[in-house]
Amino acid sequence: MKILMNVKIPHQQFNAATKDGSVGKKLKSILDAIKPEAVYFTEQSGQRGAVLVVNIKDSSQIPSLAEPWFLTFEADVEFRIAMTPGELQKGGLKELGEKWG
Repeated sequence: MKILMNVKIPHQQFNAATKDGSVGKKLKSILDAIKPEAVYFTEQSGQRGAVLVVNIKDSSQIPSLAEPWFLTFEADVEFRIAMTPGELQKGGLKELGEKWG
């Protein structure tokens, strides 16, 4: 199952890692561990952030995706289930509309 991870990184922790030269190593370590399909660094509500696409087989994998961000940067992490158009089509929207509409 594809999951979108939204990560918000507090300024203080990222700034400290940038100033001491460890930010690149820390980011590489996290990304090597969680192996995202894609990662985009961006702004999140005025803070540094990232959006990652990851594949999981089971919800028990969530801690291994989130904890590196929590423990390294004290980041906030949110998860969103993502579907392709084909997966959405398999969801039976027509039938659901008929039943609940």
